[in-house]
Amino acid sequence: MSRDRGLELQRALARYLSAWWPSAESTPNGRPGSDVLGTPGIVWENKTAGKGGRNIGAWLDQAAKHKRAGEDLPVVVYWPPGVGEGRPHLAVAMLPLPVLVELLLRPEGDPEFAVERKTS
Repeated sequence: MSRDRGLELQRALARYLSAWWPSAESTPNGRPGSDVLGTPGIVWENKTAGKGGRNIGAWLDQAAKHKRAGEDLPVVVYWPPGVGEGRPHLAVAMLPLPVLVELLLRPEGDPEFAVERKTS
C-alpha cells in the first residue's frame, strides 16, 4: 500500500462523512489529531493495510490519544485491500468494545454521547 492510497482514502472518508457533517474535511498531511475535521465529538483515524500492517490495538490507542478526555468518540476506519472510495460500505469502523457497549445500552435520546450532525 502506498502512502498516496492512505491520503486519498482519508480525503474519501471526509467526502463520505460530509453527507452527515457538511463541514467534514481531511486534515492536512502531517498535522496531529483527528484525520477528519469538522465532525464535533468524533476523532477519526483512517487506516489502510500499509507498511504498518494491521495493528488494530495501536490504531485504537492512537485515536484515543487524540480525543479530549471523556468528550470525543474515537473511531478507526480501516479500508481493506480492494476497498476504495466507490465501496465505503465495505470499510470497517472500529471503536473500543466498552465504548460500543455503552453506546448500545444508552437510552434513546440520551445526549451524553450525542454528536453534532446535519439534521434532515
